[in-house]
Amino acid sequence: MDILTVALNAVVSLAIGLLISIIHSYHNTASRNYLLTLASLPILVQMVIFMVNGNLGTGVAVMGAFSIIRFRSVAGGAREILSVFWAMAVGLATGTDNFAYAIVFSIVTAIFIIILENVRFSGIGQTDDRRVKITIAEDMDTPDLFNDLLSQFSYEWELESVKTTQMGALYELRYRVKLKNLQDEKKLLDEIRVKNGNLPVSSGKISQNSDVL
Repeated sequence: MDILTVALNAVVSLAIGLLISIIHSYHNTASRNYLLTLASLPILVQMVIFMVNGNLGTGVAVMGAFSIIRFRSVAGGAREILSVFWAMAVGLATGTDNFAYAIVFSIVTAIFIIILENVRFSGIGQTDDRRVKITIAEDMDTPDLFNDLLSQFSYEWELESVKTTQMGALYELRYRVKLKNLQDEKKLLDEIRVKNGNLPVSSGKISQNSDVL
């Protein structure tokens, strides 16, 4: 493979790596280091494929090195795994001089991810998960106190935890709620305040990943 072809494939790897980083950060949280890794991974995989180039011994050594890296890595979520696999696939394609396939399939994948991020399969509309914290007095009946409001404003909800505060004088209920409409978030909180005697209520976005890469 001549130097011009290698350079062209390297440019394609870097460009698609940057695209992967941008798509991964769309409607998602990620550290700067992880985004830099995604941008650099395709060209690194491409370099490895160039080095192997049909050599069985080198291929086995590379496989062992990748296995070590895998076991020293933080386990990520589904979105992280998708982005890493995408970046590696691009590196494999450019490393075998199939940069046209890498370009076409990357564009299709990027468009597909953006569409899925903005459209629900059920056709109802985009929703968002929120963590709602409700403070109530210790003498209030907790199990079904807010079920009617949660049914009205959300598709589904789950009571995650109940804990005491203020030396046992108050209880804090934590719900995971999938709202029907984010515009009604304040209205939901106002309705809850009517029921809990105007004690503190909060709602916040739930982090999608427990481990930030």
